[in-house]
Amino acid sequence: MEETKITIIGAGIIGLSIAYELAKYTSDIIVVDKNDSFGQETSARNSEVIHAGLYYPPDSLKAKTCLRGKILLYELCLKHNIPHKRIGKLVVASNNEEIKKIEKEYSNAVACGINNLRFLKEKEVSRLEPDIRVREAFFSPDSGIVDTHAVMKFLYTQARSRGLTFSFLSEIIGVKRKQSRYVLTIREPKGEMFSFESAVVINAAGLSADLITQMLGMDLEKKKYKLHYCKGQYFRLRNPDKFSIQHLIYPPATNISLGIHITPDLGKGLRLGPDARYVSGIDYTFDEKNWQLFYDAINKILPEVTPEDLIPDTVGIRPKLQKESEDFRDFVIKDEADEGYPAFINLIGIESPGFTSCLAIAEKVREMLNIYSV
Repeated sequence: MEETKITIIGAGIIGLSIAYELAKYTSDIIVVDKNDSFGQETSARNSEVIHAGLYYPPDSLKAKTCLRGKILLYELCLKHNIPHKRIGKLVVASNNEEIKKIEKEYSNAVACGINNLRFLKEKEVSRLEPDIRVREAFFSPDSGIVDTHAVMKFLYTQARSRGLTFSFLSEIIGVKRKQSRYVLTIREPKGEMFSFESAVVINAAGLSADLITQMLGMDLEKKKYKLHYCKGQYFRLRNPDKFSIQHLIYPPATNISLGIHITPDLGKGLRLGPDARYVSGIDYTFDEKNWQLFYDAINKILPEVTPEDLIPDTVGIRPKLQKESEDFRDFVIKDEADEGYPAFINLIGIESPGFTSCLAIAEKVREMLNIYSV
């Protein structure tokens, strides 16, 4: 049976970042993905925003990896000429209730160590963004936009150049512990089965991360690892030149999302969204009936927008650990040694701010592997 030192399951942004980081130390790594190329799921269907780290509990993994990750991501983009812009974000409020919400978000961000935020009154907001109408806002200068495909292509190309193997169209259908190693079974495109051994397994399977864990024999309900799919749709403005939006414009966050926001992209377009609703399965079908929700959310901020301005864009699915009725759940980034599975690293529930956090998460995984002399 063939052997490898490290297997990374999943070639989304998290798997690619870990591959890039670990390739500095060894080339005996295989990255396995069921799709025909890298970054085909959640990593390719998001807002393409570099987050500042405003929303997450101060001591959470989401907060810590976002704060570290934004620094690393900006540095990577600057060093390697990856398209991005640090355009800043306005978190806006249209009424007294929303003002209270953004005041809490501001306080939370300060508790996380973000000290370059500032509150703006209506006239100050209008000077920055003359087309929007809000009561108050606070400004986050560290927020930005990035070409997510270019980031992933860079990480993939670098990992390949250092000798790593990528196996696409290879679906993991079995994982088991055998003495001091793991046996992984994959199904190839024509239905052939193939097994190999690996000393280390890193589960970065995104939407399927809980199912990979279940294959190993772990109880998802007991561990609270079961993922819940949250679907988000995006619209786009038909004529973005009609508006002069220069910054990210975000409403107060909800309990399951950051709200329907306005995102200038690197192609000078304007995207709206995403919305957020829990679904029972992975389905990327666009439902145009949701246009009213988007229109109402944006019209409150951008009064000159009309229903005819909205055109359908794309759909994404977020892998959430919390159910719709539950409170905040943090990233799971864990060596499952205490469950009897040493050197099996689980990354589960890596949703927003996962892209911003990717390089910091990779650093954390590399540190966890130090005890195994990897």
